[in-house]
Amino acid sequence: MTPLLMVLLCFVMVATAFLSGLFGMAGGMILIGVLLALLPVPAAMVLHAVTQMASNGWRGWLWRRHVYWRPVAAYAVGAVAALVVWSIWQYVPSKPVAFIFLGLTPFLLRLAPAGLAPDPDSPAQGVLYGLVCMSLMLLTGVSGPLIDSFFLGGRLDRRQIVASKAVCQILSHGLKFAYFGGMVGEAGTLDPGLAVAAILCSMLGTTLAKRYLEGMSDAQYRRWAGRIVAAIAGWFLVHGSWLLLTTPA
Repeated sequence: MTPLLMVLLCFVMVATAFLSGLFGMAGGMILIGVLLALLPVPAAMVLHAVTQMASNGWRGWLWRRHVYWRPVAAYAVGAVAALVVWSIWQYVPSKPVAFIFLGLTPFLLRLAPAGLAPDPDSPAQGVLYGLVCMSLMLLTGVSGPLIDSFFLGGRLDRRQIVASKAVCQILSHGLKFAYFGGMVGEAGTLDPGLAVAAILCSMLGTTLAKRYLEGMSDAQYRRWAGRIVAAIAGWFLVHGSWLLLTTPA
């Protein structure tokens, strides 16, 4: 990468970490979209995993007193099980497929029956969400909107949602790094300097968002989170479809 491109990428990392620190999501979707446009899919997944582990790790530490551990534990069981299954196949999606799945992710819950409302207090749902979200993580690089829908289905306040989701995301991105970095073999392609810059930018953006989340009401959080994710997902869906139609077979 050129120095100018690295500076611009660092700016994007700070901005997306700020957005994720405020809503617990959306920032990761934008960042993986940018990385997929610049890098091969496996390399983009590895760098995204590093930034998101740093961002969510720092967010989880800042809000550690608000983590709701019961659904986190159930989610972890499902996520590890999904990694074991996918590691047998070692599938790497093409860019058009990754963008399309990335755009579809936030809308998946709308296809579910109305009686299957998300419930973070249900261990069975926690395991199921872990399985599905980890699978989407390996296909698209993110699963934040789906995890967020899971936690929004309960009676948790905005701090509990952000904190609990952060812990789930640390695990998911760590498993994603193990998949693409170890099993698929892309860890060696990651520039150490860029990785350090990504970690620092993620921590900075997350820290800046903390005071704004404190000043936001739960109603504002829920209203804007849904709107932002829907807009981003719609663009990714259109872009992925365009790539699929225009990319030579």
